[in-house]
Formats: sequence, structure tokens, C-alpha cells
Amino acid sequence: MLIDTHCHLDAAEFDVDRERVVADAKVAGVGMIVVPAVDVASFAPVRSLAAGRPGIGYALGIHPMYVDRAGDDDLATLRREVEAAMADPRFVGIGEIGLDHFVPGLDHARQLRFFEAQLALAAEFGLPVILHLRRAQDAILKQLRRYRPSGGTAHSFNGSAQQAARFLELGFVLGFGGAMTFDGSLRIRRLAASLPADALVVETDAPDIPPVWLDGGRNQPAELGRIAQTLAGLRGEPLQTVAEFTTRNALRALPRLAGIAPLA
Repeated sequence: MLIDTHCHLDAAEFDVDRERVVADAKVAGVGMIVVPAVDVASFAPVRSLAAGRPGIGYALGIHPMYVDRAGDDDLATLRREVEAAMADPRFVGIGEIGLDHFVPGLDHARQLRFFEAQLALAAEFGLPVILHLRRAQDAILKQLRRYRPSGGTAHSFNGSAQQAARFLELGFVLGFGGAMTFDGSLRIRRLAASLPADALVVETDAPDIPPVWLDGGRNQPAELGRIAQTLAGLRGEPLQTVAEFTTRNALRALPRLAGIAPLA
């Protein structure tokens, strides 16, 4: 079984064929899919997706690229939603949260304020976090040391080996997906090949970050099998070995996933 630790299955790109997308994922060997929210408007859709079918967990959070459109009362809404979701076995953590220092024009100070508030919430409730960390690894590490959430996933990791080690020391696992399938992604591929097995999880970020073979087309969780095969090839290990350790790591990083039945 494979676990897609980061998939925006609620995205509009899947409105026309979402059930088929889930069915194709199961055929491809995907047993679980984690769907993180990005803003208050997505809280109900991701919760509904998880409630409507086995094998799907969800996270609640406000994405750094959405904080400019979020009101301060959205943090209060998030707290209420998290309190209510604690009784839901499909709820796995706080996410997608973090910092984005890549997209121009974003308010970094506002991002940081929302990130700090959400890290504090995760620490208060003993929940892991799903991190967005584009061009912001060191700034995020600083806040993780300050708030000490109970681990989680560093989505689409593309930092240095030294930064990777710091995330691992703080109890995080590192997500590898479509970017790893490109020959030109030299640093990502070196990390995928050399990091210890207990550091890695696989993800699609579907419908985004399509692997090389989709030629820019819509990504979907069924691609996770070939993504895992790419990881296996880089590491010189059998696919079954990669499936076993990435699943084990996902369950360790997001322990509430253990209470979810696989896709049926």
C-alpha cells in the first residue's frame, strides 16, 4: 500500500471525475490519501470528502498563499473547527500551513503571523502539521524550534541536506513527488537517493506538480505508483521496500491515519 501524503482532491480540477480519480488511485496501489485544506472555505469540502469514502484523511489550516485574503477571524474559525474535528478519526492534523518566500508580492509578515498562530494551535492540541516551505526552510525551522509541534510532513521538500537533517531532528518526514521525476532536479534526486529510509514519504500534490511523464497535464493520486517507482530506482531498492517504509513513515508522522480504513 502507498499513502499519498499530500493531495488536493477537493480542487475544482477533479469536479468532473472525482470518483473515478479515487478508483484509479486504488487500482494503482494507493491505500490512503491525505487532503489538506488551504483556507476556511475549503474546510467543509475536505471534511466532506473524508466522510464520504474510506481511505481519505483531511487536515485543516490556512495556506501561506491564502493569508492575504484571510481575515483575523479565520484563525478563530480554525480553532473552533479543530476543536470539533478532534473527535473525527479522519482528521489528521493542521495543514497546509507554512511560509512561501517564492511567489512575489506576498505579505511575509502576515504569513508569519498566521503561521505562528497555527503552530501554537497544533502544539496546544498535540497535532502534527503539514508544511508548505517554498524558499523558506530556515525561517520555518526557526519557528518549529520555538513552537515544537508534534512533527508532521515537510511537503515537496527541496532544501539542502543540512536543512533536511534539521527537519528530521524535529520529528518531520520529507515529502517527495513529481519534481523528483525530472532529470534536472539534481538536488531533490540526490536527497531522495541518499536520505535514510525513515526520512521519506511520497506525495502527488495533485492536481499540481505533475511528474515528467504527464508533460504538464493534470496530476492525480494514481500517479503515486510511478512516483514511488522513481524513488525506488534512485535508491536502488525494490518498489515493495519503498512502499513499506514510506507507508510506515506516513503513519508515524500523521499517527491519526492509523484509524482510517484503506480505500475500498
